[in-house]
Amino acid sequence: MAGPSLKGKSILVIVLDIADGFFFLNPIILKGFDEEGLKDLYHNIIKVQSGIRGEKFPNNNPDAIRKRNIKLQRLHNSLFILKNFARERRIFLY
Repeated sequence: MAGPSLKGKSILVIVLDIADGFFFLNPIILKGFDEEGLKDLYHNIIKVQSGIRGEKFPNNNPDAIRKRNIKLQRLHNSLFILKNFARERRIFLY
């Protein structure tokens, strides 16, 4: 059986869309997820964030550095929103 999804997209694709700026998390969207879906979203955000940090740093290329930092910023903001949403509902994401 397939894992949780939103609008027919898998969680990993949603997280990659968040990193690229095509999708934004907010509490209204998060209401559609159950506890397992929120945990899966949390772990996938961490995984993608680690993957971006693990890539070779683009020295001497300001545009690539900026793109990398913006992706990390979007993921961090989404993680912050997700953690606060889960805390309000007393859901443990770890």
